[in-house]
Amino acid sequence: MEMRKVNKSLQLTQEESESVSQLVIPAKGYGESSFYEAFALRGIRLDRVEPGVLVVCSFKVPSRLADRSGNLANGAIANLVDIVGAAVAYVPGQSLNVSVDISISYISTAKLHDELEITSRMLGRVGGCSGTIVILRNKTTGEIIAEGRHSLFRSHVGPIPKL
Repeated sequence: MEMRKVNKSLQLTQEESESVSQLVIPAKGYGESSFYEAFALRGIRLDRVEPGVLVVCSFKVPSRLADRSGNLANGAIANLVDIVGAAVAYVPGQSLNVSVDISISYISTAKLHDELEITSRMLGRVGGCSGTIVILRNKTTGEIIAEGRHSLFRSHVGPIPKL
């Protein structure tokens, strides 16, 4: 019985279904931001960078990333762990890293309009493998919202080959 309630609450209305089916998302050119980036990352601010060591960002929880309870959705938290974790492992001029494993502990919740501090630190790098830790913290209370460990791999350790 409980599963039927869940399924019913997740179903789209006819109007919602029609509006989603009419979305046109153009192909993205090199260097242009995508729909995903505009939706998920708009509003993130870079506060501090120590290349290869530390990245600190601020982010105010927007309504577009809140779940039905008004909390920052777990998927949005996972996305922030992925993006900010990869940012600290990024090396200019080298190929991008690929996420291999992400493990997240959801400790508390962030409410709509809460200001978050997102800190990513490099744990280590061996060859093409990197490990980072990402902590999402409520900037006002200091409470930890989530802690993520992120493993990344880059196949080409040297510079990107010219085509």
